[in-house]
Amino acid sequence: MAPLGPFGPAPRLAAGVSGGPDSMALALLADRWTRDNGGSLLALVADHGLRPESRDEAALAAARLAARGIRARLLPIDGLLQGSALAERARVARFRVLEAACREAGILHLVLGHHAADQAETVLIRSLSDSGPIGMAGMLPLTELTWLRLVRPLLAFPPARLRATLAAEGVEWIEDPSNKSAAALRPRLRLLRRDQGGIGAATGALRVTATAAAQHRAARANTAAAGLADEVVIRPEGFAILSGRPVPTDVLAALLQALSGAAYPPPSRRVTTLAAAPRPATLAGVRLLPAGRLGPGLLLVREAAAMASPVPAQPNTIWDGRFRLRGNASVPTGAMLGSLGEDAVRVRQLSPLPSAVLRTLPAVRLGSTVHAVPHLDFPDAETCEHLSLLFCPLRAAAPPSFPFGDA
Repeated sequence: MAPLGPFGPAPRLAAGVSGGPDSMALALLADRWTRDNGGSLLALVADHGLRPESRDEAALAAARLAARGIRARLLPIDGLLQGSALAERARVARFRVLEAACREAGILHLVLGHHAADQAETVLIRSLSDSGPIGMAGMLPLTELTWLRLVRPLLAFPPARLRATLAAEGVEWIEDPSNKSAAALRPRLRLLRRDQGGIGAATGALRVTATAAAQHRAARANTAAAGLADEVVIRPEGFAILSGRPVPTDVLAALLQALSGAAYPPPSRRVTTLAAAPRPATLAGVRLLPAGRLGPGLLLVREAAAMASPVPAQPNTIWDGRFRLRGNASVPTGAMLGSLGEDAVRVRQLSPLPSAVLRTLPAVRLGSTVHAVPHLDFPDAETCEHLSLLFCPLRAAAPPSFPFGDA
């Protein structure tokens, strides 16, 4: 855990627990670590409801944790149905309830039980999908998101070690039959690899591949961060000025991702040509325009047609993957948060920003009336002080890199 911090004094962790051997071992080890450091663990047991016995299994997992003095909370997941892309839909739904539970409990760190065999399978899956050298780094032991730090402390350990730990402690677990179903890609690869314990040479080689790729990814991330510092000015209104000189592909891709609020960067093949010769264009939800009165270079601004629809304005609401209302925001009942759009003409005299930027600014509306445009102090600074918005993209343009894979 040491290189995955800081966790602060008396660390509070949440653990995603399915009741299977990997997550039960995670809960056992994380509980011991938090207690040794004066902290506490909350186990979050998600129930997908996809099998008739799943609710009873979730309750059994919680009871087994309670017997070890580990506090557990059951999280039912509603609305999942059998059908195409079930594994992906279940993963997204599970993360959604885990994130919500962590936020409700005020917990920043969510530990997950992915292990060495999971890492090997991830590398295989990404190889099959032709994800490129960055994707071959597999899962990172630390991922920082808007609300959470995802921590995977077991990536270096084979599942056989985790089962041995449980056996030594006398802790039972649940075997999910879906883990042996060939219907989904990951369990199908698991069956083909024939290395249930995760101690074979092939699993080790795939882990070495992931570690080397992670080191390469970290070096590229550091280079991109330096390039951003040299070539880009990012403004709190959610736009940027690019020098106009050629930049590395990673620099432009990271910038496009941040300005569009996307969860993932655009494919490199779409960015390479534009990075080598920056020019006016529209790519990945971002427009590149001459900067004009803002100075030399190119203006990069969110594409108005690609912006998200308005959402209810509440504290900590994120709109368009880019702007977040502060947690202490005082929002009128019924207010909506969306783009300023055509109403930009009404406030043009308040700012030297070009119309292309003004149209993309977030605005709080009551019905059809613009109640506030916080970045412009409209209608006045006092009103906007209570509706402060932060440019807070889903992924930072230069996120902190973790240099050594799962080692």
